[in-house]
This record gives sequence, structure tokens and C-alpha cells, in this order.
Amino acid sequence: MLGCGNFGGVGSAPEFFGKGQSEDEAFAVMDAAWELGITWFDTADAYGGGRSEEAIGRWCRSRGVRPEITTKTYNPMSSGADRGLSPARIERQLASSLERLGADRVELYLAHEFDPDVPLAETVGAFEELVGRGAIGAYGVSNFDVRQLERAAEAGRPACVQNSYSLLDRADEREVLPLCAARPIAYVAFGPLAGGWLTGKYRRGAPFPAGSRMTQRPEPYRAFVRDEVFDALETLERMAAERGISMAGLALAWLLAEPRVTAAVVGPTRPDHLRPVREALSHPLGADERDELSRVFA
Repeated sequence: MLGCGNFGGVGSAPEFFGKGQSEDEAFAVMDAAWELGITWFDTADAYGGGRSEEAIGRWCRSRGVRPEITTKTYNPMSSGADRGLSPARIERQLASSLERLGADRVELYLAHEFDPDVPLAETVGAFEELVGRGAIGAYGVSNFDVRQLERAAEAGRPACVQNSYSLLDRADEREVLPLCAARPIAYVAFGPLAGGWLTGKYRRGAPFPAGSRMTQRPEPYRAFVRDEVFDALETLERMAAERGISMAGLALAWLLAEPRVTAAVVGPTRPDHLRPVREALSHPLGADERDELSRVFA
């Protein structure tokens, strides 16, 4: 899946609305992804304050093509705006998303976060009604822990969960991935390169590159700034070089070799950032190789 969170912003952070990738840059990334065969685009109503969905809609009209689309709701679309998963808000937010996308339906609609203030049964009921009307093909959840996912599965039929998963973020291996395999619920991994940490851009003792996540939104990644992580990254770099691919390509290959992972969301900021996807697909890892790399980052 093509992650479109940087189109016109940096994810859902209001302080970055209107920043991130320009529309021309977003179009170049979508063109390259489509040419590579990536035909599912992942966005959210709050990405760039709606700019991500608008860019996808304009790209679709200009190119005369229509990817399958995941969009999400929960976060506010402007500073101080409302948030949440009440049925009325879900209805309103989907209508605005479809308008920005220039579409009459989306293939997959996700709860972007768990809402502690709205009964989950009400949220799921709203999603089920949208499926029944044909406004969405299916629904799911994102950023849910195992207990929240269990509750969603008891209340309805979520098609998938989209959570953070990478060599540097493996918490879901303990309970969420086994639950998905048992239900079954599709598991979609976002952040497969851990905010750029698995690309080699961050070096021990060196300043963070200008414009990187560590200079824009470092909070989710501060825990990686320690010697153990840099040691593992140096091993990843050596193993990647032995295979003739990039660190990012090997990290993606590790992710795709997990049989319980259905798909991964990659968010390139330039067309050439899609090269690791090609590498991962052309250099798949066997089970033993994956286990070896897992131990490096244990």
C-alpha cells in the first residue's frame, strides 16, 4: 500500500498542515507507485488537514485511474476541532472524505484510534450501516491494542487492523498477530521503516538530518536513540550489503516474510524511495534468515 500521510502535511499533526510534500511531489510519488504496481493508497481525513485526500482525488481525475483506497477518521482536521468516533461524526467525516476524494465509496474505512468516550458497539454499528449502504467496502481499526481489537471483533466484523510493526517495533507479535491469525483479521503494518530509522539515515553520534522525522516529530522515536539500537542497525547494514540491497530493502523483506502480515504501508517522500520495495520483492527472506535478523533486533 502507498502511504499518503505526507501529502500536504506530516500525518495528522495540525502544526504541520500545509507542509510536507507539495502536490507536485505527491503526484510524482503516486505516478511512480502506480507504475510499480502499487494500486492501493492509504490516507486519512486528518492527513494534512484533508490535503492528502484532495491530492489523491485530483491525481485520480488527472490520470483517469482509480486506486483502491483506505481512509480513516478519528483525529481533528484542524487545531481545536472535534474528534472521535460517534456515529454522527463518522457519517459526516466519511461524506467529507468522499467529496475530497471525488469518489462515491472507499474500499476500506478505519477507526484511526480507539475512542474511550464512545461505546465501541455504536462505532461498529455505524460502520456496519455504511457497509450495508455500499458507502464503504469494509471497515477496520488502527492503533488498537489486543483488548480493544478483541472488543471490536466481539461487536462486529472488522476486516483488518492497521498497526505499527517493524524490526524496531514488535510489540504486536505477542498478542495482536496471534489474535489476527485466529479470528482471522487481516494485519496491515504501518511504519515498516520506523520513521526512517531502518534506512540508515540516523548514525551514532551524528546530528539528525534536516527535515527528517527526528527533527519534525521525534517523540515516537526517541526510545531508539541508544547504543543497542545503533549496534543492531550496523548489523542490519552489514547483512544488507552482503545481499547487495539497501538496509530499507532488507527491513521490508523481513516484514513481508512474516506470514501473518497481510500488507505493509510504505510512505516514500520521493519516487526513488520506492527502490527498497523492489528490493524486498526481488530478495525475499527465508524463515531461517528472518529468524536470524529477528534475533539481532530482539
